[in-house]
Amino acid sequence: MKGKVFQVVSLVLVFLVMGFMISMQFKTIQGDSKIAAASPKDNSAKVDELTNELKNITNEKNSLQAQVAELNQKLNTLNNSSSKYGATINALTQDVDKYKELAGLTKMIGPGVIVTVNDSDIQPKDGEDPNMFLVHDEDLLKVVNELRAGGAEAISINEQRLIATSEIRCVGPAININSTRYTPPYVIKAIGNPDTLQASLNLKGGIVETLRYYGIKVDIQTSNNIVVPAYADPINLKYAKATK
Repeated sequence: MKGKVFQVVSLVLVFLVMGFMISMQFKTIQGDSKIAAASPKDNSAKVDELTNELKNITNEKNSLQAQVAELNQKLNTLNNSSSKYGATINALTQDVDKYKELAGLTKMIGPGVIVTVNDSDIQPKDGEDPNMFLVHDEDLLKVVNELRAGGAEAISINEQRLIATSEIRCVGPAININSTRYTPPYVIKAIGNPDTLQASLNLKGGIVETLRYYGIKVDIQTSNNIVVPAYADPINLKYAKATK
């Protein structure tokens, strides 16, 4: 709607300028006609030529004025239509923005926690499973679940936004997040109440305590300005359909 209004306004301005230029040319030709008539050596052919040109310009000016009037009428119609449906359009736009936020398609900022998880520096003893000292996909899943249980409203891992279709899956020594492979350290950002999120991670016997038991490094920092990026990859649902 705004684009159409801008085009109409631009056309109105163009025609107004053209009308002004033609009006000036009209006056100039009128002056030339008077000079030619006053001259004793006037050329009748020249006078006829100027008279015809004056008539053409007059007709063109009238045509432009009619077009300007028509464009003004269209502009008024568009303005009335815009004011009539403006409230509905604004409400729909706000709804779309809200659902994009809930779906993870919008960059978010707010208070929360930043959790950095890294492999242990402890060398396993004889008989100990060395995998217990490494960060696995299930470790990140448990941390994310605790954050969600604590009321996290937006979560990312290594700048990958987590949404309903995101995967956290072990692939050899790396972990796939949104089909992108990452190795430690893993930086998890979560927006929510910082105190609640921190408390959910530090539960007695919880995931953080278990990871630290094996020397896996878990650092938890609170912040009032955490930025969680929007989900960037395309979302294609092949099997799930909305019910009527």
